[in-house]
Amino acid sequence: MRAVEDALGITIPNNARILRNIIEGIQYVQDHVIHFYHLHALDWVDVVSALDADPAATSALAQSISDWPKSSEDYFAGVKDKLASFVQSGQLGPFANAYWGHPAYKLPPEANLMAVAHYLEALDWQRDVIRAHALLGAKNPHLQTYLVGGMATPIDPTSQWAINADTIAQIMGMFARAKEFVDKVYLPDVLAVAPFYLDWAGIGGGEGNFLSYGDFPEADGTQWLPQGYILGKDLSKVYPLDQEKDITEYVTHSWFKYPDETKGLNPWDGITEPNFTGPNPPFNFLNVDDKYTWMKAPRVQNHAMEVGPLARMLVAYASGHQRVKEVVDLVLDKLGAGPEALFSTLGRTAARCIETVVVAEKLAEWTNELVASIASGDTKIHEGMEKWNPDNWPAEAKGWGFTEAPRGALGHWVHIKDKKIENYQAVVPSTWNCSPRDAKGEPGPYESALIGTPIADEKMPLEVLRTIHSFDPCMACGVHLLDINGNEINRITLDAADQFNNPLVRTRGGIKNDKECKSCS
Repeated sequence: MRAVEDALGITIPNNARILRNIIEGIQYVQDHVIHFYHLHALDWVDVVSALDADPAATSALAQSISDWPKSSEDYFAGVKDKLASFVQSGQLGPFANAYWGHPAYKLPPEANLMAVAHYLEALDWQRDVIRAHALLGAKNPHLQTYLVGGMATPIDPTSQWAINADTIAQIMGMFARAKEFVDKVYLPDVLAVAPFYLDWAGIGGGEGNFLSYGDFPEADGTQWLPQGYILGKDLSKVYPLDQEKDITEYVTHSWFKYPDETKGLNPWDGITEPNFTGPNPPFNFLNVDDKYTWMKAPRVQNHAMEVGPLARMLVAYASGHQRVKEVVDLVLDKLGAGPEALFSTLGRTAARCIETVVVAEKLAEWTNELVASIASGDTKIHEGMEKWNPDNWPAEAKGWGFTEAPRGALGHWVHIKDKKIENYQAVVPSTWNCSPRDAKGEPGPYESALIGTPIADEKMPLEVLRTIHSFDPCMACGVHLLDINGNEINRITLDAADQFNNPLVRTRGGIKNDKECKSCS
């Protein structure tokens, strides 16, 4: 939408801007909490060890870090009994197929039991707070109310079928519950777990280049989260971004074809032409000197860039964002660490929590901004149909639409010619982070972050999972783990892949895989 709005010169109404900020903001909060508890926490928490916990000691631990009401001895005894029933039945459900007992786990049993309890609580919590998407976006995921030029969600204080006082009251309640869980459960848990893993403040940092497109537009045209990029872990300088001059994509090591693969192309000139050279299943050894992935290699000024919560928080911190700086400094002070600790796997995990805290705070402010707008008599949510009419379009137009998805920088580039789309490209967050090597051989963020990672047991590479999960990879794109000899260790895919007969199904903007992934769009 933003790409087309940019191409056609459409400015959306104020209410549409606020609604988009609210919808995106609660998505951040829900997504980050889900990521921590359900996709990443078990890289640090030994669930089986929780069976040895003393519920009374667990209660004392929980009450020492937060006044969250679910912290009694009886409560944790019940969680322990539930976990024991899973184990005794042999049906571990979400706790199956992990590296329990791995020597890299360091939490005491009581901390593990507390984390398991909060894992289960987060399942119910997230179902509640994301109902805001049903009220404002019709469904979750893949909201239905976004339109080029604004939103389709009507505002009418006198109608039960539109955003009214009751709608506002409902979402304000959801946002209050969201903030309470973040403040009293998520943040305290991160601060409780991190001290046991402070060695990970020196692991997984990679090259230290960070990109944020910025997002959450304000009424004055600025972005609440600023745009820019950082090079070489230097927080003294945030470079301005000129996407047309700075961003290019390489396919030197990707299963695509360019006329000259020694050069990158800006997405407006992007080409998505398959050039699959193997390997075919069963997977043979991937030679990184050749083509080895469906991911293109996006670059800013020929530098690989990490995107995501850590990038956003670092760019905001270095840009002087007051609230981000306050929360970052608070967390670092509690951990007894300096800003350099952020350039790490642990820093990436902490930054996601920090961002959740500041966004959860902002939700009420955006909602009050919407209330004030409606109270002033403004109910407009769409620019109108005049610029939608192709007869009013220019003969040729280009647009760049950017946002910061929870996973990171997401850009769409559109070229409209003779009332039709001439070219459309997208570079999604996992493309930045999963990037292969470019024409100069520079590795992407995943690869560079893994260099130097200590591995206790190569058959149970828990340490690799910690760093890769800290990026929040797009699991729908499939994950394959190979040893140095090319032997497949494990593979995680989605069942939806079976519906496709062609292994070269095209998804967005040059990402190709054997299934369609819509979660990044």
